[in-house]
Amino acid sequence: MKMVTLGVCSPEEGMNEFAQTWRGGKSHRSAHIGFATPELLWKVLSAKRWEILKVLCGAGPVSIREAARRVERDVKAVHSDVMALLAAGLLTRTETGNIEFPYEAVKVEFLLQVASPTIKATGSHPTTPVLNSSVTRPPRRFVRAG
Repeated sequence: MKMVTLGVCSPEEGMNEFAQTWRGGKSHRSAHIGFATPELLWKVLSAKRWEILKVLCGAGPVSIREAARRVERDVKAVHSDVMALLAAGLLTRTETGNIEFPYEAVKVEFLLQVASPTIKATGSHPTTPVLNSSVTRPPRRFVRAG
């Protein structure tokens, strides 16, 4: 099964993992896309964009107009969401200009855990949740804010 894993990691972590994989010479059957923060991941992967991915999963290449029809939304709004998904590497364009979700599955990985008490010095509550990456393979592409 061809799967894409979305995760949260810094560009440095991603490059280090990429270098390790490159040196190991083993290819993976899944792609990895890393986001700098959980907030950026959820900004790129909004509920409406997730709906687009769901209807395109296994559908093969379709036009943006057809994708809009399948999610029952305005073509202009879907076009905007498709552009963001293309930029993030979640969708691809075919030679004919159609869009395609080239994966059979999506996995979203990150860890929410209680922050360590040392954060208290910065003014945060000692039990404030902190999101940490649990990405275990190198991201294929990084999406950064701004």
